Amino acid sequence: GAEGSTLMSYFSKSQIQALKPKITFSTLRDLQCPVLQSNDLQGKPEESCSTEELFEWLGAVLNQVSLDNKSSSFLSTYCCPEPNTVVEKAFLCTITGFIIPEKIIQLLDQLCCYFSEPKLAYWLTLTVHGFADSPVSWRESEHGFHKGGENLYNFVIFRNLDYWLQMAVGAHDDCPP
Repeated sequence: GAEGSTLMSYFSKSQIQALKPKITFSTLRDLQCPVLQSNDLQGKPEESCSTEELFEWLGAVLNQVSLDNKSSSFLSTYCCPEPNTVVEKAFLCTITGFIIPEKIIQLLDQLCCYFSEPKLAYWLTLTVHGFADSPVSWRESEHGFHKGGENLYNFVIFRNLDYWLQMAVGAHDDCPP
């Protein structure tokens, strides 16, 4: 009743809009991607890359770091791990905002449906970041900001619906069991 309308007048419309997740799409062309085998987490020389190599590569891609290892670059001389393949088009969708776990499960389901169509992708990823200065982390511990405030997990889903789950938290945080 009256309490609700008072709250509505307290928060301007623009503030409420700011709470809605912001979605951006981009297309990455001729992207070097690591070759992965769903049953090989450690990777094998000349056959597939490891989970750690993928995680590092993904960080570079999400931060739009060049992968061409130019010595003139002051930012990074990082290059895509071997073996890799060039993907003509990769789609990157970023959703920023407060997203409840049910929505993440819904997103995962939708991503898995992608493989039921005749697509060329062998795998895809879904990365969920907590805010660096979030007060909470997993389990009963407070989230320790300390240096970087790492607080994320990443699903790698393969065409056969096998998946990897990678988690990263700061040194003082608990990880789920």
